[in-house]
Amino acid sequence: MENVTPDSKILIEIVQTKMPFGKYKGNLISDLPVYYLEWLHNKGFPPGKLGMLLASTYEIKINGLASILTLVKKSLANG
Repeated sequence: MENVTPDSKILIEIVQTKMPFGKYKGNLISDLPVYYLEWLHNKGFPPGKLGMLLASTYEIKINGLASILTLVKKSLANG
């Protein structure tokens, strides 16, 4: 099995970027509920960086790895 290392820059952006539109406008992407990410996935993520961040968050959460985002948040809060 291939050893995969998450890109810390992307994880940091996920926990710092706010959703720019929709029902959850103003909420951090990392705080979006799974059902909303699933809905976006089915509709098609927007193009560009925002779509990549949303798709990454979707993959993290559906694979039971949301604790990674919590750790990144705590790490940033502690400096």
